[in-house]
Amino acid sequence: MYQRFLKTSRLLTLAIGMSAALLGATSAQAVEFKWAAQNDILTLDPHSQNHATTNNIVGHTYEGLVRYDKNYKVEPSLATSWSNINPTTVRFNLRKNVKFNDGSAFTADDVVFSFDRIRQPQGTMQIYVAGVKEMKKVDDHTVDVILDKPNPTLFNNFTTFYIMSKSWSVKNKSEKIQDYKAKEITFASTNTNGTGPYIIKEWAPDQRVVLTANKSWWDKLQGNVTDIIYTPIKSDPTRIAALLAGNVDAVTDLPTQDVARLRNTPTLSVLDGPEVRTIFFGFDLGSDELKYAPKGKNFFKDVRVRKALSMAIDRTAIQRSIMRGMSVPASLIIAPGVNGYNADMDKTGPADVEGAKKLLADAGYPNGLEFTLDCPNNRYVNDEEVCQAVVNMWAKIGVKAKLNAINFGPFISKIQNFDTSAYLLGWGVATYDAQYSLQSLVMTRTSGPDGSFNFSKVSNTRVDALIEAMKTELDKSKRDAMIKEALTITRDEVLYIPLHHQMRPWAMKKNVTMTHNSNDAPKMYYVTVN
Repeated sequence: MYQRFLKTSRLLTLAIGMSAALLGATSAQAVEFKWAAQNDILTLDPHSQNHATTNNIVGHTYEGLVRYDKNYKVEPSLATSWSNINPTTVRFNLRKNVKFNDGSAFTADDVVFSFDRIRQPQGTMQIYVAGVKEMKKVDDHTVDVILDKPNPTLFNNFTTFYIMSKSWSVKNKSEKIQDYKAKEITFASTNTNGTGPYIIKEWAPDQRVVLTANKSWWDKLQGNVTDIIYTPIKSDPTRIAALLAGNVDAVTDLPTQDVARLRNTPTLSVLDGPEVRTIFFGFDLGSDELKYAPKGKNFFKDVRVRKALSMAIDRTAIQRSIMRGMSVPASLIIAPGVNGYNADMDKTGPADVEGAKKLLADAGYPNGLEFTLDCPNNRYVNDEEVCQAVVNMWAKIGVKAKLNAINFGPFISKIQNFDTSAYLLGWGVATYDAQYSLQSLVMTRTSGPDGSFNFSKVSNTRVDALIEAMKTELDKSKRDAMIKEALTITRDEVLYIPLHHQMRPWAMKKNVTMTHNSNDAPKMYYVTVN
């Protein structure tokens, strides 16, 4: 009896061992995830271009001192903890035993180097270290962040302040950020060396980005995806056909006309969610003469012209016919979900063609205007279609806008070189705070983060003063009042013409689970494929 018990026990032990081995083999198996959207990344240099798709994909291999969790709350990343030494000094304790992809150790030297690097003027990422005067190494795993003044958005900003290896950058002559607008290519713009959950194995521009799990990552994946192929597919029909055919597992920027069909496709599921992104028009408000308009004075400097252009736009028609309900008509440059947003301030009225014509006549243009409108055709939801619709609406008030719709890469380089008179742009709020939009878009441009995306040459002394004050105001009620006033002036002076805030449903195969992200940044480490 005892011998039979021993035999049974051995068999049971062997079975358990085999099951465990099989389970281990299953869990170690590669799980591939194929993801498509219309927009390619611009570079692999994490300090070069403040572009949501680029920041998100590059942010799968590079990390910051802190990151957002699923609820957009700041949590530790390369820093494990922090404390205030005094009102203008924050001490960060760095995570130990973290390795870059090349095997080198992550230390305080890399943080200080990355701070000095991201501030270089040829990049557009300075906003993420705005208000930081200096970073000092205390020891290999401690850094003091010295502020100009107390900073209410420091930790939100730091979620996109990515850390590079100093030794790798020096070795590969990449201490300087690439000059993207001059079409410069560097080692760091085509190669990566991060600490994050994935390693970027390949980037073939306009074809694919290939990532694989970083087995040396200090943290653990919350999903099970080990290999990722991201494919930019500009054509809406082609992108959706790839999803319906099963060639990709998910598409995160759906053509609005296809959403209902995808909801009714048995093999797919649609995940709904808003996006903290506002689509708007910008105009050259600074030049005495426009580059892409008949010779003469710059008519965009007249607020009556800008108001007329805004009044002529039927935002509800765009929402209904082009966006298929997947947008919220806007008069503010920030979206719901952003600190400082006020629904009462964001109301839009119906188009007023006759009123717009009168304003143009009062401004001295009874016969209308002519100019070129630059528009991306592969970045935002229905971007070219939206531009074409607005061009047709402006035609009703005598405005002849010539549409120049091009791919986002050359488009963004064009407007960064101020080679434009009027353009469409979208702005997502990575920090979930209105200061980010106001400081980037509306503040008078300087050599730092102030006005870093102010390609319209907007300059308003009162708005500048309000933004400067909100940078350091810790009293929330006072700061919110500053934000409200700055947004009101921006709206009433029509410094930009907001169109709408985007909605952003995603579609995926039934066996895929994703966590929706309102800043247009799907995180692959949350994705599970069953």
